[in-house]
Amino acid sequence: PADTVAALVDAAVAEIAETGFDGLTVRGVARRAGVSPATAYTYFASKEHLLTEVFWRRLAALSAPVATKRQKPAERIADAVRDVALLVADEPELAAGVTTAMLAHDSDVQALRERIGAAIGARLAHAIGPDADPRIVRALVFTFIGALLSAGMGYATYAELPDVMADAAGLMTAGSR
Repeated sequence: PADTVAALVDAAVAEIAETGFDGLTVRGVARRAGVSPATAYTYFASKEHLLTEVFWRRLAALSAPVATKRQKPAERIADAVRDVALLVADEPELAAGVTTAMLAHDSDVQALRERIGAAIGARLAHAIGPDADPRIVRALVFTFIGALLSAGMGYATYAELPDVMADAAGLMTAGSR
């Protein structure tokens, strides 16, 4: 099963690069992965679920950022989000698809969205330090998710997001960049 899921995730990345989000289907991904549609639907209820899984797997594979005491909180925040911001930056069709997919209302996407939010929150809390105010962490999570959405909609670039987060963190933590 793990190999099948990995094959479907890999096939989804290749498929969306060719078809875009509108042309993406679980059936097409199954064909590319060499499995039956029924098998694909056993693991993924929708293309939204599949694309959110792609993002989750990439996020989960990231190593934890290494913060130093010499860095200001805003710099540590920028470092903490840099790799996350760039997960889909070089794949415009995937980026647009993930942006749309993660807004879906189905329960499988919601469960992954909660994991993604928790992982981003943990990265941000770690960057702030052991005395991180949970309210600031939550505000930074909301800010970063909004920034990801803005980049996915074309209002910013993914490469700009670490600087945006450093600015926001500087304001929220009363620190300067």
